[in-house]
Amino acid sequence: MEEVFAAIDGKTRVCGLLGNPVEHTVSPAIHNTLARACGVNLAYLPFLVEEGRLFEAVQGAYALHMLGLNVTVPYKRDVIPFLRETDPLAAAVGSVNTLVRIRDGFKGYNTDMSGLYRAMREDGVFLEGENVILLGAGGVGRAVAHLCARKGAACVYLLNRDADKACRVAQEVNEKSARDCVQGMGLDGWKRLPNRKFLCIQATSVGLYPDCERSPVEDPAFYERIHTGYDLIYRPARTKFMRLTKEAGGRCCNGLKMLVYQGVEAFEMWNGLTVAKEVAERIYDTLS
Repeated sequence: MEEVFAAIDGKTRVCGLLGNPVEHTVSPAIHNTLARACGVNLAYLPFLVEEGRLFEAVQGAYALHMLGLNVTVPYKRDVIPFLRETDPLAAAVGSVNTLVRIRDGFKGYNTDMSGLYRAMREDGVFLEGENVILLGAGGVGRAVAHLCARKGAACVYLLNRDADKACRVAQEVNEKSARDCVQGMGLDGWKRLPNRKFLCIQATSVGLYPDCERSPVEDPAFYERIHTGYDLIYRPARTKFMRLTKEAGGRCCNGLKMLVYQGVEAFEMWNGLTVAKEVAERIYDTLS
């Protein structure tokens, strides 16, 4: 399995990342390591796409016979009109991060959410039947709300600074999932929740490097309600949200495993294979 291709040759397939900026990405490390570990003749590169050039980038990638692409900010929504097909989950959340080559174009998927689901299960965290507090109703929070509803969470309390936005997202998710499981409220809405322990998913950018000393909710009493805190941020590796969760006796995880598994899921779709768990774990350990 550890076959390593000595050099790029005429049979090398190319994948890459479209975004702006892309200089900070760790995706090449993930995918090129996966290629070596799985014996796949593939090279993965970042591509900076200037504003207004996304259509040209997608069309050019297909014309150049690229195998597949990842898409990052600010193009996860903007890329959808340029695709031949869109997976139902990606269409529902309005966000695509993975393009798979099909006839006459690319099909768009959201492996951020499937990667999060897979990472959570590997961490022993399950959405099915769970009571969830979800912090943030932005693009990521909205996608996570859809994931929770589709995977059978018992209830999702969507907390956001703008309560009206949280309510709009909750209504959208409930309608699209044909369930009534998401309830939107302001950030202080946790004070009115049932007296039980919750899985809490932190889907805001609060606490992201370099602004590391903030958390969306600062009240220590909030963290007494959490049995597991899952912060989607991975830089820093231990956010204030995670620290407060642990100090209150809860378990905490960061978003690095989600990052690894969204890459794994894309790699599997591009190459029609399954990545061994130990390979994904090795990449995770290297990036930790």
